[in-house]
Amino acid sequence: MMMRWKTLTAAVLLSAGMLAVALPGQAQELKIGISTEPSALDPHYHNLGPNNQMAFTIFDTLILQDDKQKLVPGLAESWKTIDDTTWEFKLRKGVKFHDGSPFTAADVVFSLARPAKVPNSPSPFTLFTRSVAEVKVIDDHTVQFITKAPAPLLPTDLSRVAIMSSKAAKPDVAEGMTTEALSKGEGLIGTGPYKFVEWTRGNRIVLEANKDYWGGKPSWERVIYRPMSNDAARVAALLAGDVDMIENPPPADLKKLRENPNVKISQAVSNRLIYIHLDSFTEPTVGIPDANGKNPLKDVRVRKALSMAINREAITSRIMEGLGQPTGDFLPYPMFGTRQDAKPEKYDPDAAKKLLAEAGYPNGFSITLGTPNNRYINDAEVAQAVASQWTRIGVKTKVEASTATVFFKNRDAFAYSAYLAGWGAGTGEMSDPLRSLVATPIKEKGFGGTNKGRYSNPQLDAIIEQALGTVDDAKREALLQQGSKMALDDQALIPLHIEVTPWATRKGLSYKARADQYTYANGVTRD
Repeated sequence: MMMRWKTLTAAVLLSAGMLAVALPGQAQELKIGISTEPSALDPHYHNLGPNNQMAFTIFDTLILQDDKQKLVPGLAESWKTIDDTTWEFKLRKGVKFHDGSPFTAADVVFSLARPAKVPNSPSPFTLFTRSVAEVKVIDDHTVQFITKAPAPLLPTDLSRVAIMSSKAAKPDVAEGMTTEALSKGEGLIGTGPYKFVEWTRGNRIVLEANKDYWGGKPSWERVIYRPMSNDAARVAALLAGDVDMIENPPPADLKKLRENPNVKISQAVSNRLIYIHLDSFTEPTVGIPDANGKNPLKDVRVRKALSMAINREAITSRIMEGLGQPTGDFLPYPMFGTRQDAKPEKYDPDAAKKLLAEAGYPNGFSITLGTPNNRYINDAEVAQAVASQWTRIGVKTKVEASTATVFFKNRDAFAYSAYLAGWGAGTGEMSDPLRSLVATPIKEKGFGGTNKGRYSNPQLDAIIEQALGTVDDAKREALLQQGSKMALDDQALIPLHIEVTPWATRKGLSYKARADQYTYANGVTRD
C-alpha cells in the first residue's frame, strides 16, 4: 500500500504540472537524482554502471566513447599497430591531474597494472587488461602495449580503464591507494572534468569543475549527485525543483512527464541486457529444496523450459511500458557481433511443461529467484512476473528482492540458484558480454568475472579466445555470432529484454541520451 501511495503522490504532482524553476544564482550548480549509488569510488574496483559513470566523470581513459559508444581520442591523441602484438599510443601533452601534477606515461603503466591487484573485486577490470603482457614506455608521451597475442579490441578495452595519478595513488602499496581510502576521497585524483569534493553515503556526492580540464571548461561549476532509489521520490524531487535532472524516471509516470511543459524527456535504446542467470554448476543447489538433492538447472531442457515459460512481450508492454525490447541475444542489433536473425524465445508454456516432464520433473519443483529492487527499470516487478509465469508451469517460484548493495553481495556469494540482473556492454560489442557472463570463470584470463551461474563450455571458451585474437573484423564478427548462438542455444543464461533508457530534465535543460546509460554532468546543457 505504501508503494501505491508514493506512486499516486508523484502522479498528483505530475498532473498539477508543478516544477520549481532554479534561481539565476543557482545556474552554475547542477543537481542530479540518481537511481543507484555507486558501491565505491575506486575506478578499478567494480565494473558496474553507477560506479563507472562516476569514475568517468572524475577520471579519463586513454580513449573515450561518445553517446553511441564510438571511440574518440581521450588521453591518447592517436594509436596505431606496429606489428601483430604491438600497439603504440601517443599521449596528449599538457594534461594535468586535479592536483596540478602532469599526466605522463608512468600513470598509464600504473593504471594498467592496478586492476589485477585490487582485492575482492565483484566484477574485475582485468576483463579489459588481460591481453596486455607489457606496457613499454618510449618517452613521457609515448607508450607501447605488447600483447600476449593479436589484440584487435585493445583500443576498445582501454576505453574502459580509468587512468589514475600514480603519484597520488601511492604505488608503494600493493594495489596503490586502497578501495576504502579512495572512496573517502584519499588519492582520488584524475584528469576528468570534475574533481571530488565529498561523498556522504546515502545522501550526496559532490564534485566541482576542473577548470583546467584539457577538454574545455566543464558545463557546471558544481555538481551534486543525490542517490534516490525510490522512483516516486526522484520524480517528486524533479517536480519540486530539488533536483534539475533524474535518471530512470519510472515507466508509469512517463506519459504524464511527457505532457508536462516544464519537463523534457530524452531516451535511447541501451546496451543493457536484462537476463536471468541459473546455477548450472552445483549439486544440490541452494535455492531448490525439493529436487531430491539434484540440481534440475544442470539439464538444458529445464533451462529451455524456464525460458519458454516467460512472456517477454507482456513484460515489456505491461510492466516496462515500452522501456524494453524483447531479445534473443546479448545486445541489440546491429551492434558488432549481433545476429539479425536472433529472435526472442517464443512464449509456449505447454511446450515448457512437456520439456520439464521429459527432464524428469512432471510436477516441477520449487525455486527462489533473487533480484535487486532498485537497480534496473522495474526490476522487482519483472522478477515477480517471471515468478508467476514459472509457477504456472509447475516451477513454484518465490522472489527474494533486496537493495542493489545487498543483492550483489548475495549474488557474489552464490546465494541464488536463479537471479535476475543486467549487463551493460561497456565496449558496445559482443565479446564483452560473452567473456563476462558466460565464459568459464578463469581469473588469469579475465574470463567469467560476472558468470555467477558458473556456466562452463570449453568449446565456447575457445571460440571467444579465437575471436579476441582475430584481427579481421568480418571474421571476428562471425566468430562472435557463432559464440553467442552457441551460448544461447545451450541456455547459458535466459535473455529477457534490452532496456530503453529515459532521463528527465527540468525546462531549459537537455541531455543527450546515451547507449551506455551513463548519466554525465557534462552531457547536460542549457537550451
